[in-house]
Amino acid sequence: MSIMIGDNIRRLRTAKAVTQEQLAEALNVSSVAVSKWERGETMPDISLLPKLAYYFQITIDELMSYDASAVELEIQAFLKAHERAAQEYNRKERLALSADAYSRFPNDYRVMELYMWDLAGDYADNDNATIARHSEKLNRICDRILDGCSDSFIRRDAYVMKGKLLHVAGRTAEALALYRDNLPDWYQTVGQKSEQLFAKDTPEFAALLAENITELSRFVLNKFSKELWFCRPDLDTAGKAEAAVAFCEALKALAPFTTPERLHGLIAYFAGDFESKLRHLCKDTPRELTEQLHAYTK
Repeated sequence: MSIMIGDNIRRLRTAKAVTQEQLAEALNVSSVAVSKWERGETMPDISLLPKLAYYFQITIDELMSYDASAVELEIQAFLKAHERAAQEYNRKERLALSADAYSRFPNDYRVMELYMWDLAGDYADNDNATIARHSEKLNRICDRILDGCSDSFIRRDAYVMKGKLLHVAGRTAEALALYRDNLPDWYQTVGQKSEQLFAKDTPEFAALLAENITELSRFVLNKFSKELWFCRPDLDTAGKAEAAVAFCEALKALAPFTTPERLHGLIAYFAGDFESKLRHLCKDTPRELTEQLHAYTK
């Protein structure tokens, strides 16, 4: 049992990004004692178990018998189920899955991040009333992520949520300042900086440039898909589907300026994105239009 406790303390401490010295100070013990626990040489005094459990926000039973590999398998199963629900635009199921996962794995930052966004309604198009209603819990999750998580992408999302919370509270100027201080601009992305590692006459630069062109093109096409779906009140669903088909045909005019593989991939991406909206957000689309879009994805 002492070995299991030591393994758990080491794993939980690492996940929380604290040193042995910091944990020792919080428990009023020596760092040597913490080191011995983690090596399995000794185990904490029974009086310290409640303090350790509280520090890591888990139960004493979890502290003593936590099976990290089994838990990771459960979390991976949750992540896959959540991804399927997201692909099906099933927000209700996503929230149910992440709420359950958060209740079972409250210290996993991946779970926190997904639950945070599901609670808010989604990454974008949030309902301000929903965010305001859950503001206390959302702020608490953000603070926990920013205090302990070392994953830069999850930390970024916490800043994004903080900005939304400030905006809902009427502090939009502070939200924009928070974003400027903590989020990269268009030219500070991983794609741009990776490309700039290499001289422009090298094959590495050419390969990364091609990747960036594809990624940015997909990003722009995603925006066109959203604009057509959400910003064209003059068109009914069938009209939007017809416009999406016409857009796919128009993209073929890029053929002289890119490779056939890239062009096919871009058209397939746009068609697949719009087809997904038709299938999951609207049930009255003429079948032939949905099938036309689907044909572009093959």
